[in-house]
Amino acid sequence: MNSFIRLTNYKKSELLEIFKIADSIELYDNFLKGKTIIMFFPASSIRTRVSFEKGIYLLGGQSILFDPATLDKKEDIRDVCGYFQNWADAVIVRYPDITMLDKMAEAMNIPVINALTDDNHPCEIMSDLYTLSKIRADYLKDKYLFVGADGNIGRAWKEAADVFGFSLSQSSPAKYQIPRVTCNDNLKDAIAGKDVICTDSIPSDVKNEFKDYQISKDLMGLANKGAMLNPCPPFYRGEEVTEDVIDSDYFAGYEFKQNLLKVQQAIIIYCLSKI
Repeated sequence: MNSFIRLTNYKKSELLEIFKIADSIELYDNFLKGKTIIMFFPASSIRTRVSFEKGIYLLGGQSILFDPATLDKKEDIRDVCGYFQNWADAVIVRYPDITMLDKMAEAMNIPVINALTDDNHPCEIMSDLYTLSKIRADYLKDKYLFVGADGNIGRAWKEAADVFGFSLSQSSPAKYQIPRVTCNDNLKDAIAGKDVICTDSIPSDVKNEFKDYQISKDLMGLANKGAMLNPCPPFYRGEEVTEDVIDSDYFAGYEFKQNLLKVQQAIIIYCLSKI
């Protein structure tokens, strides 16, 4: 397995190996020298694209960017990939349908790295867990609560919980429950006893149904002592989170995402090392 599409494709020990690479990223100077990484990102992508593109540059590699819409061609994706592997050393893809990434990985002997699909967002969650490992001694013993609807972020946290073995529950209206995740529709009850509170932005068409699921500073006071709020960006003040909680010590902070750069570098290095 040299592609990075689902966290559940890996063992805990293998994902921790990626963390070890991130710990010593300075040892991989020029790891990508002479290598080309093809990237598929929409114009709306900011954090993931910038951190991947800069990460490739810092490792001495070249990145070539395409809009994901270029994958929606009459030409069979297997034939597109047949040419790709003549020139590319890896492909990083942000695309709604995860089966497109599966098809690409099956058609090539170079890594396909998932930069977000409608099903999951593995690089983002790996970065969050890596950062938590540096600031919370018992990060895998902490109790995690995801507040939001079933979607790619919640499902990515579920993948991580399955592999790393930490406790994950959800708070949302029952009909938005993530499959096989315990869900409590009472947010006050759900947040009690939790250590890491994760959120996702609320789809515009269901905002009214989530009006009672906004994380505030007062609500965070019901969680365990030292609890952290980790909202997935982009987050919106006044929607899934209040103004006061983002301006409080509960908020993980913008610097929390600094490690996205080296964790994504580590994922590239890990995948290319497995060829």
